[in-house]
Amino acid sequence: MTLPRSTFHAAALCLTLPVLVVDAAQAPAAKHPLPAAAVGKDEATRAAIQRAVDAVYPALVRIHVVSEEGAGGRMQKSRSTGSGAIVSEDGYILTNHHVAGRGTRIVCRLSNREEVDAELIGTDALSDLAVLKLDLSSRRDPKAKLGVARFGDSDKLKVGDTVLAMGSPAGLSQSVTMGIVANTAMISPGGGSFVLDGERVGELVRWIGHDAVIFPGNSGGPLVNLQGEIIGVNEVGIGSLGGAIPGNLAQTVMKELMKKGKVSRSWIGVEVQPLLKTMTQAKGVLVGNLLADSPASRAGLKPGDIITDYNGQALPESRAPEDIPIFNRYVLNTPLQDSVVLKGMRDQKPMTWRLTTVEREPNEAREMELGTMGLTVRDFTRVSALEAQRAGKRGVLVDSVRSGGPSAEAKPPLRSGDIIVRFGEHAIADVKELNRRTTQFTNGLTDPKPVLVTFERGLEELVAVAKIGPEARPDRPARPAKAWIGVETQVITRDLAEVLDLAGKKGVRVTKVNDGSPAANAGVKVGDVFLKLDGDVINASTPADEELFGNLIRQHKVGAEAELEGSRAGKPLKLTVKLGGQPKPSSELEEYRDERFEFTARDLSHIERLDAKLAPDEKGVRIGAVQNAGWAALAGLASGDILFTIDGQPVESVAALRKQMNALFKAQPRRVVFFVKRGIRTGFIELEPKW
Repeated sequence: MTLPRSTFHAAALCLTLPVLVVDAAQAPAAKHPLPAAAVGKDEATRAAIQRAVDAVYPALVRIHVVSEEGAGGRMQKSRSTGSGAIVSEDGYILTNHHVAGRGTRIVCRLSNREEVDAELIGTDALSDLAVLKLDLSSRRDPKAKLGVARFGDSDKLKVGDTVLAMGSPAGLSQSVTMGIVANTAMISPGGGSFVLDGERVGELVRWIGHDAVIFPGNSGGPLVNLQGEIIGVNEVGIGSLGGAIPGNLAQTVMKELMKKGKVSRSWIGVEVQPLLKTMTQAKGVLVGNLLADSPASRAGLKPGDIITDYNGQALPESRAPEDIPIFNRYVLNTPLQDSVVLKGMRDQKPMTWRLTTVEREPNEAREMELGTMGLTVRDFTRVSALEAQRAGKRGVLVDSVRSGGPSAEAKPPLRSGDIIVRFGEHAIADVKELNRRTTQFTNGLTDPKPVLVTFERGLEELVAVAKIGPEARPDRPARPAKAWIGVETQVITRDLAEVLDLAGKKGVRVTKVNDGSPAANAGVKVGDVFLKLDGDVINASTPADEELFGNLIRQHKVGAEAELEGSRAGKPLKLTVKLGGQPKPSSELEEYRDERFEFTARDLSHIERLDAKLAPDEKGVRIGAVQNAGWAALAGLASGDILFTIDGQPVESVAALRKQMNALFKAQPRRVVFFVKRGIRTGFIELEPKW
């Protein structure tokens, strides 16, 4: 059986046209596969290419990632693949932030096809780089040596140099393509409109442009020179041109991520742009904007100033967007809290500004889920607070709202962009405090309780009443026991009566007999015709009388005997059926809701067991709703599945399921295996939750 599973999506940033690449499984003649472009090269060139491939290929990894991102009021999960390279003997891997920076579950496939668990060590959205570390204990042989790639000097690259792009396009096995360097200072069109988690790509990075074809999934893979050294990290594909983060920058960021898990940078609050065309004699960069209460604004810089010197370093003449990252790099790489001197011009007069740098905060904080309110929310950072025109960073920004959740159903409803400033009587400073207040409020509640939420929307301060707490359980009142015979019937219409030689008769024909039902025990068969019940004519003759026979049965008491008269195959028939109690409908059966794996389940109804043709000894529960992008959905669990076992242990009822899931939460295994039935097929579903 092949159960539907979420497919791996290639890294979104690499958008290129399809070109043939050579895969490891298709090149048995060489130690490692040569790119297709190497065909026809002279022997010396082929040998150089082969040496470069052999040097790096063993260090290539294909990265499978489960990521989380806030949307629709919850942290939604998705699968993707990317590429990377092992850069140390103890298993550190360099890749892109957009590949693994939001990863919650990461598995790497090595060049020998061995799959090894990995963890995210650190990530940096501004440079689009991330560092992973292999869990060597999860290897078949933890002491086996790893292939390791080495770095070269990316500053020595020249236009026209031959380069190799390595990675795992579209999640395929490791592959190699070849091309030449087309540009050593390429930026995103528009000078940095490319945004990752609030950070503008191009503010720091100038790509190595090359035509060694990269595909979705190649992101994070190394760009390699003919000496077999990493001189770039592939990040984007634009048409037939690829863009790689320079290796020297990548190596610097990588070392800091390996050491601290993050990159610390300086900030002065000035935004610069290329010189205007009218500034024919000027050098340096033009100040376009100053952020409020920043070191630069306090130092007295103004829009229109020209900065020509940064802390003793003369700035190049900046006439194009490609020149701006040079200035930004000077600022970002300045030690924190360092005193710096800027020199320049204002109205053609020399100027000097002295300031002290502060630590740069991300442009926006990472979102988190606040399940009790049905929201994803963010803290304010220095820049996001300024963009929201706030005096400080107090308050919580609503990122997304879950449809049907407490905040969406509040009066008035909250929406994305609102800023929560009070919860009940408590002022809210940040997400941590809001989470603490909502936890305190809901502690011990069995039903939702109204609370006043104060929030700002534009220039207004609004209040809303939201009902926060456990979701109210649906009222499932048990219906009084009704008599049940266990058959389905059709009305004997006038036309049907004539064909069955029952002209002038009224009654019903049996279309289905449920296994184990009172009717089955009494010997009722499909095709039997019932004309009388307890001596009275069954007055059914039109389609509108479809419910008549069932209603007549339900007027009896459970355990009573019902006498049926009619015919079977044209011969008179008379049966006595001892009526049973009607089985519980699905609406009355107990339901279990699993908040971690995000699915619901309930006991099987009698009719569902019959429809699924389960044997008497087959026990299980019916899967109800499966939340999109939850752990269960990612593994392939679907609504309507019948769950038989968890890790080999039978799931005979909702009560048993609840007990088993509670035990799993305590044990927190790496993987959980569900055995399910879907239609006529059975199969195993492997869930890999992040506990």
